Amino acid sequence: MRRASNPTRKFTISVPGTIFHQLEQLLSYDQSRSAYISAAIAEKMHKDNTVDLKQWSKLELVEELVWRVHKDSPEDVLIQSLLQILTK
Repeated sequence: MRRASNPTRKFTISVPGTIFHQLEQLLSYDQSRSAYISAAIAEKMHKDNTVDLKQWSKLELVEELVWRVHKDSPEDVLIQSLLQILTK
């Protein structure tokens, strides 16, 4: 049996009735409530993790990039380039 590369997980949430009814009116019959809610959660999490780099010093940026290179992928050309620029 083929397995999904990103399997889903089922969980139950409670929302106020007004939100539920608004969602029901917003989505058409063939649209997935789960897909809509998953996309909304992902968007919210992305916005919450957005960092304002203008507030960081050069040293903080370099430290973060070094940590990411070590943690993720040392071959990442973009991160390597940014490290070279920032350490000048």
